[in-house]
Amino acid sequence: MNKQQAKAVKPAHLHLIACGALARELLVLINQLPEGAVELTCLPASWHNHPEKIVPGLKKKIAAARRDGMEIAVAYGDCGTGGEIDALLEAENIARIAGPHCYEMFLGKPDFDAEMDKALGTFFLTDYMVRHFERIVMKGMALRQYPQLRDLYFAHYTRVLYIAQTRSKTLQEKAQKAACELGLDYEYRYTGYGEFSRFLKQFA
Repeated sequence: MNKQQAKAVKPAHLHLIACGALARELLVLINQLPEGAVELTCLPASWHNHPEKIVPGLKKKIAAARRDGMEIAVAYGDCGTGGEIDALLEAENIARIAGPHCYEMFLGKPDFDAEMDKALGTFFLTDYMVRHFERIVMKGMALRQYPQLRDLYFAHYTRVLYIAQTRSKTLQEKAQKAACELGLDYEYRYTGYGEFSRFLKQFA
């Protein structure tokens, strides 16, 4: 085996298990690290609607990574599991990025708290949510089928805050359209990759 082949098959230092909704952003960050530093595997983003599947899914991925002798970290919030993810990771002695959800992870806790103090009725959008707004919100919440549900579901919201990971004009336009669909004010804030960048750098 030549040196080039050996480099190609060199095992990753870290096995990162993440929510599929974060895959694009995490791959951008992983590609900025030394080659082979992190190997990414994702569980389906749709499991946000079935949180009972997340912990069993994590257990399987953890067991597989353990068999390969890899260091493991997790990029998940609580995601509706009622603390079960943290209980599992504590028992397994595995690190998780800090924060209850990706909004706080992208913004950082101080800025997230400040935004909530500014407007408690904030509906957050990330790049992923903007890209898939029609599927996740309009169809996923049955707003296309039952438009009258919009004012019921969003009665206590006052604004859409698009916390952007990229500076895409196309996504900004889509986010503005989404705010109009929901009948809410629109605000934009560029965050980049926030805590995810800092979290991954420690494993480089």
